[in-house]
This record gives sequence, structure tokens and C-alpha cells, in this order.
Amino acid sequence: SLLRKQWNIEEFDFGRPLGKGKFGSVYLARDREAHFILAIKVLFKSELEKAGVEHQLRREIEIQSRLRHPNILRLYNYFHDQSRIFLMLEYAPQGEMYKLLQKHQRFDNTRTATYMEEISDALLYCHANKVIHRDIKPENLLLGFRGELKIADFGWSVHAPSLRRRTMCGTLDYLPPEMIEGKPHDEKVDVWCIGVLCYECLVGCPPFETESLQDTYRKIVKVDFKFPLLVSEGAKDLISKLLQHDATQRLPLPLVISHPWVKAYSKRVLPPETVQDVV
Repeated sequence: SLLRKQWNIEEFDFGRPLGKGKFGSVYLARDREAHFILAIKVLFKSELEKAGVEHQLRREIEIQSRLRHPNILRLYNYFHDQSRIFLMLEYAPQGEMYKLLQKHQRFDNTRTATYMEEISDALLYCHANKVIHRDIKPENLLLGFRGELKIADFGWSVHAPSLRRRTMCGTLDYLPPEMIEGKPHDEKVDVWCIGVLCYECLVGCPPFETESLQDTYRKIVKVDFKFPLLVSEGAKDLISKLLQHDATQRLPLPLVISHPWVKAYSKRVLPPETVQDVV
């Protein structure tokens, strides 16, 4: 089992690089004994120490390794040597949503609504387990074998039993008003983020994007955005109900899943349990 064994680098054949991050790279890999295909993220300890993010990595491992959901990327295990840390991750063959969005420029109602149902269900599961992701954006979403969405990067996530936080984190275009205003925040920051994500998927750019940092901050705090004509009335209704300045007024995730526009267009396919529980 990938979960119980003590691993080392000699037990894998490494393939092509899948991506590069700030502290290392991700490679396609195969375990030599069972021929199980996975992704291995290789992080350099010296870089993590220099940036002072060891605690963040520990938290990411602790959180992601416990989560079991078809729309959350599995972290099977990890091991390390003198200079590197290796994270054993589920392989998502269709890569980053961000790259697909760049290629297509924008997505249609069906693809976007499917993603909205998948991510809402995954975040509902996270929140039930007292986990706030806090950095939902296309770069942190991967696509599985059937094109299903997988929440991948838990670097900014937090396990907060109180679900009240003050730390400013995440990505500028996706930051909710309460974070910019320095107010306490809870799991509803993720609800704001999926509103931004829905808009970006349909339009091709985030709703508050501007040339300057200050202008973006101002537009977010005022919830100042416009819909192009190409956005359908149903999608406008959903996005408007998610992008609410008052976090308590944001549409709850179960109502995102049952929203008429999502219901009309989503083509979500749940994998059989045998696929989910391959290890």
C-alpha cells in the first residue's frame, strides 16, 4: 500500500516533468514494484527553510493526506532524504485548469457549471472537516482522467476548528473583501473564490482585474464588476449571489449545487468507488 510503507527514491522510475513551482518540481513517476502511476513533487529543504515555510508544508501534508474526495487530489504519502522532500500525489492526466483556460480563452456553460458542482461538493466536504482552502484559483485546480476537477494545492489551507482567521493570504484577484479589510474570515472566503472562478471560466479573466493593485483592491471592496453580454442570466444570478460583500449573504454551497443554472448545465460524473479507493 502507498499509505503504510516507508518509501525511498530508489523505488520509483521518474518520467517527464509535469510542472515547476517556487520550491521544486513535479514529475510523473511509477513505483517499480506495483507499476502504480503517480506524480511526485520534489521540494528542496534549503529553499523551504530560506523562505521560512516549513510549517506551511507540514500543515499542507497534514491536511491533504487526510482528505478523501473524488474532486480533491490525493496526497498518498511523503518521504525525504538529506536535501529533499518528496510528496507522493495522485496523477491528474489532463493537467492544470489554468492552462486549459488559456488555450480555450473561456469555457462554455456546461464545462463551467460542471466545475462549479464539483468544486462546491469538494469544499462542502472540506468545510465539514473544518478545513478552509483559502486559495481557490485555476492554477491550483487540476483535471483528472475524465476531465473532472481536482483541488490540488493546500499550501494556504488551514485546519481551523473555530473557522475564524485573520491571516491575509491567497491570490490578489481572488481575495475577498474581508481579507483586504483585515477583518476575521471564515470558510465563506472559499464561497467568494468560487464566484470569482465561475466568472473567470465564463469570461476568460477575473471580475476585478485591473492594471493596478490599488484599483483591484478598491473594486473588490466595492464589489464593482460588470458582466459582458456573453454571460447567461442564470450564470449572472449565481455569480451575483456568490460575490456578496457581506459573507453571511453569500449563497451556501448546497444551494450552489442545486442552483437552476448549475442543474441545467452540469454534466458531473462521479467515479466508481473502486477508482477512488485504488490504494
